[in-house]
Amino acid sequence: MYNDWEPVIGLEIHAQLNTESKIFSNDSTSFGNGDNQNVSPVSLGMPGALPVVNKKVIENSIRTGLALNCQIRNKSVFSRKNYFYPDLPKGYQISQFDEPICEHGFVEFNLDGKTKRIGITRAHMEEDAGKSTHHGDYTLINLNRAGVPLLEIVSEPEIKTPAEAAEYARTVRQILRFLEVCDGNLEEGSLRCDCNVSVMKKGAKEFGTKVEIKNINSFRFVEKAIEYEISRQIEVIESGGEIFQETRLFDSTKNKTYAMRKKEQAHDYRYFPDPDLLPVVFKQEWVEEIKKSLPELPRDMAARFQSEYNIPEYDALVLTQEKELASFFEDVAKLSKNPKSASNWVMVELQRELNEQKLDISQSPVSSKRLAKLIELIDTKVISGKIAKTVFALLLKEDKDPDVIVKEQGLVQITDSGAIEKMVDDVIAASPNQVEQYRGGKDKLFGYFVGQIMKASKGQANPEMINKLLKEKLKG
Repeated sequence: MYNDWEPVIGLEIHAQLNTESKIFSNDSTSFGNGDNQNVSPVSLGMPGALPVVNKKVIENSIRTGLALNCQIRNKSVFSRKNYFYPDLPKGYQISQFDEPICEHGFVEFNLDGKTKRIGITRAHMEEDAGKSTHHGDYTLINLNRAGVPLLEIVSEPEIKTPAEAAEYARTVRQILRFLEVCDGNLEEGSLRCDCNVSVMKKGAKEFGTKVEIKNINSFRFVEKAIEYEISRQIEVIESGGEIFQETRLFDSTKNKTYAMRKKEQAHDYRYFPDPDLLPVVFKQEWVEEIKKSLPELPRDMAARFQSEYNIPEYDALVLTQEKELASFFEDVAKLSKNPKSASNWVMVELQRELNEQKLDISQSPVSSKRLAKLIELIDTKVISGKIAKTVFALLLKEDKDPDVIVKEQGLVQITDSGAIEKMVDDVIAASPNQVEQYRGGKDKLFGYFVGQIMKASKGQANPEMINKLLKEKLKG
C-alpha cells in the first residue's frame, strides 16, 4: 500500500468521565453553562486551594480498565505535569505518570472480516485544562472545563493503517458508552483523539520520527488525517527532507495537517508526585465488586446474538454498535418471535428513517412493541411484506398500533384463493401476446404478470398464492 514504507500509528484517547463534579473539586461538569461559571478557587488554581479526589472518578477508571482488559494497580499516584499555558491556571496539570491506575490491556475489533487486537499501554486519570478561544490579537479563556475528569487511554504503537486507527477509536468509544462512563460526544469534546504517526522502511528495527496530530473530533477525520500525514512524511523523506518531531493540527476543509508547534526533543514536564494528594490505594475486593457489576460488553453481546437469535455476524455487530440499539432489537426479537425479521427491520427500515430525521434510537417514533406487532402481522399473513412498508410509513406519523392502521386503511391481505384465481385469469386473458412470449421461453415476463395482479389487488393479494396459481395457469 505504501511501497517500501510501513506506518507506525498510536492513539491517545481522552475520555471525559461521567461525573456530576470535577475530579478534585465539587464544581459542576455540566456542558453549556456560561463562561467561567463552573469554577471555584480549586479550578482557578488559587494559592492555598487544596484538591480532594473524587471517588467516582476512580471507580469509573477501574470499570474502564477492566473492560479494556487492563491490569489494575491497587496503588496509583497523582503527579504534577509542569508546563505553562494560559488555560492551565495552576501552571501544572495533575495527571499520572509512572504509576497509572490501569496498564497492559488490549482491545479487539473486526475489520475487513478479520479480528484485530491492539494493545493498550496505559489508561491514567488526569484533569482537563480550560479552553482558549483565539480572536486575532487577543484570546479568551474559559475555565469551565478546567478540572473536568479525564481518562487518557494510550494505545501501543502497533496500529498499521488509518482504517485500523479509526475502527480502534470507534471500538473504544463503543465500550465507554456501554459502560456509561463517558457519553462519547465528539462535538462537545467529551471524547478527543490525538494521533501519533511515523513511517519507517519495511524491515527496519527503529521507528521513524513521531509527529502528533492533536484533538481530532471525528473518526472519519482520524482516518483522513493519518492518511495525509503518512503520505506527507513519505514524500518529505523521499525528497531528501527530514521529519521533525512536532505537534500538528488537521484542517478538515483542506484535508491536510499543518504545523502547530515544534518539539525537537521530548518535552521535559518535570513530573513529580503531587504533594497535596495521597497515593490512590484500594483493596482488590473493591476491584472484584466493580468487575461483577460490569454490563455485557459489545463483543460478548454480538456473540450471544449470533448464537441465541441465529442472526449473521454482520447483523450482530451492527446491532451492538450502541447499547440502546441492541436493547431495542432484543425487545423486537423476543416480542415478534422472529429475530431475523426483527434484525432486518431495525437495521434497514428503522435505521434509515432515524438517520434521515437525525434521531437516535431512544427517539424512535415507532416503539419496539409496535414494530414487533408489524412483524407478527406479516408472519401470520394478515398483511404482505409490501403492505407492511405502507403500514410502517403510517406508524411513523400516527400514534396507533399497526393492526388498527391495517383495519382503518383496509389493508388486510387477500388470501381467498377464489378471488386471487379470478385476478390471475383476468390478467392472463388481457395479455395474450405476453402469454405467448412467456410460453415461448421468455421467462422474465413472469414478473410482468405478478405486477399486473398486484396492481389489480392494490398490493393486497398474497404473493405466494399468486406465484403458485400463476405458474399453474401459464403452463397452458
